[in-house]
Amino acid sequence: MNTPARISLARLPTPLEPLTRLSAAYGTRIWIKRDDLTDTVASGNKIRKLEYSIGQALAEEADVLVTWGGVQSNHCRATAALAARLGLKSHLVLRGSEPNERDGNLLIDSLVGAEITFATPERYKEMDHTYKDLQAEYASQGLKTYRIPVGASDEVGLWGYINCANELKQDFESAGISPDAIVSATGSGGTLAGLIIGNALHELNTRVIAFNVCDDEAYFKRKISKDFVLWRDRYGSGLDIDQLPINVIDGYVGPGYGRATPEVFETIREVARLEGIVLDPVYTGKAFNALLQETRSGKFEGLSDIVFIHTGGMLGLFPQKQKLFGSG
Repeated sequence: MNTPARISLARLPTPLEPLTRLSAAYGTRIWIKRDDLTDTVASGNKIRKLEYSIGQALAEEADVLVTWGGVQSNHCRATAALAARLGLKSHLVLRGSEPNERDGNLLIDSLVGAEITFATPERYKEMDHTYKDLQAEYASQGLKTYRIPVGASDEVGLWGYINCANELKQDFESAGISPDAIVSATGSGGTLAGLIIGNALHELNTRVIAFNVCDDEAYFKRKISKDFVLWRDRYGSGLDIDQLPINVIDGYVGPGYGRATPEVFETIREVARLEGIVLDPVYTGKAFNALLQETRSGKFEGLSDIVFIHTGGMLGLFPQKQKLFGSG
């Protein structure tokens, strides 16, 4: 099987830690994979994927990384920070209007020198058109662009969590556990897709489950199935992708992407108080709250060990701090 270019950017391996007090409170042994510790500025799950996306960009001698996301996109912040580290330019197309205050991820985007275009939802969807315009604009300056999709979630970025699965296998051996489930949030599908392939390739013999934070189960099954095909065809894998289960548990999106219910904020506070670990209201807070609700309802009854992937995102708390303490 072919493998893509990769540049080492993340601080790996990340720790696997038991959530002792939470486990006692909920009667199920829960572990957390600390991918919030992959870096300081570029922290979170995106950096694992970007090791491959940026590796490919450098192999193609690109000067400018172009990508998309929400105004508080963790992926865009990580891309911009890594571009600055490597002496590349970054151009972010952010869905939404420019806020009065640059906070959270957007503050870091600006600090590291990213070029930012704020786009209406309608313009944001015209990604091909936008990219062609930016490509031509930078070409007129003698610069070559490289396009990274939302969340770095394509057949290239999948490798980040394919390799994370191998890291998890070593974690499980060190901890002496055989988890019944690996759980994560899914927003663009790349982390989940990589974990599913990695689970099969590295023979973790567990179940990979995700809670969607936007869209719905049907969307993610379509998106991930398509990415499986692109990955297989590009890298020549003999893996039977048609037999890979895509387990997405719907029903926890709440008011919408980036918008959380009071219950999610209560879960964020509970985890912080009991374990000293900070989740975010966009991805990990929603997914961990969903995990606890499923556990309370008995749907995860009989599972001896559950591993939750902490995909980072703490900076997303700051623009929502009023809601965190019930005053917004």
